Amino acid sequence: MAVGTSTDLRPVQRVVRGTHVSDGAGVPICRSVGTPALRNLDPYLMLDELKAPAHMVTAGFPDHPHRGFETCSIMLEGKMEHEDSVGNKGVIGPGGVQWMTAGRGIVHSEMPKVTEGNLWGFQLWINLPKKDKMVKPRYQDYQAADIPSVDQDGVTVRVMAGSHKGTTGPIVMRNPGLLMDVMLCKGASFSQDVPRGWNGFAYVCAGSGRICGHQGSCEHALVFGPGDHVTATTSDEEGLRFLLIAGQPIGEPVVQYGPFVMNTQSEIQKAFVDFQTGRLQNPEDDVWA
Repeated sequence: MAVGTSTDLRPVQRVVRGTHVSDGAGVPICRSVGTPALRNLDPYLMLDELKAPAHMVTAGFPDHPHRGFETCSIMLEGKMEHEDSVGNKGVIGPGGVQWMTAGRGIVHSEMPKVTEGNLWGFQLWINLPKKDKMVKPRYQDYQAADIPSVDQDGVTVRVMAGSHKGTTGPIVMRNPGLLMDVMLCKGASFSQDVPRGWNGFAYVCAGSGRICGHQGSCEHALVFGPGDHVTATTSDEEGLRFLLIAGQPIGEPVVQYGPFVMNTQSEIQKAFVDFQTGRLQNPEDDVWA
């Protein structure tokens, strides 16, 4: 952040403790956004953290549909393979990211590719505006080497989307936003511009520290109020790691039923009919272009 360009620190307006639930084929996860405590934060619909020994989650997430939004899968440890109903597939390794625009429809599975060690990662759901809900599906797969990082004064920022200190992440977003994996050593400080009017939050996944002056701890989402930048600091005793997530709100009605997120109930009903009749995913779609 350039000195003198930001003057209004975003306060932490709300702290949401993650809820332990199971998803897929009984996989244990910690969900923060997408719970009764925080149903959504426009444009974000859900954030799950998966952190478990790999042998406990081998059942993974078998075939399931999506329509009307985007997903972002972030792997810190282990490997996850995604494959859709028409044979498109890829593997995300440690430090890798997959951004999937489900658009008009995807049926896919997400299955662990390791049986030893730990599986640690996240899945973020991002809404799409009405004009983009029925676009052609698209995948963006990036491995760790594709994610640029900024290392300075005890702080490492992996920039997946948006920009930090002149470094821009590779993810192409339909709705403006930023997504960063922020790691602070002991006794370090961090600052990042976040445009006024955007919604945003930090999810703490390791260590502890102060985020915008508020103490943050693991499995908690800290939701920001109005302002133009956020900060984080650590003591001399412990480091901190968190996801920084922010984006421009869409401001449209959200009608969600499980894996379908549309603007009206009739659009949800149409999604179910298309799924049940095998018309949700078009095999002619080139999801890599």
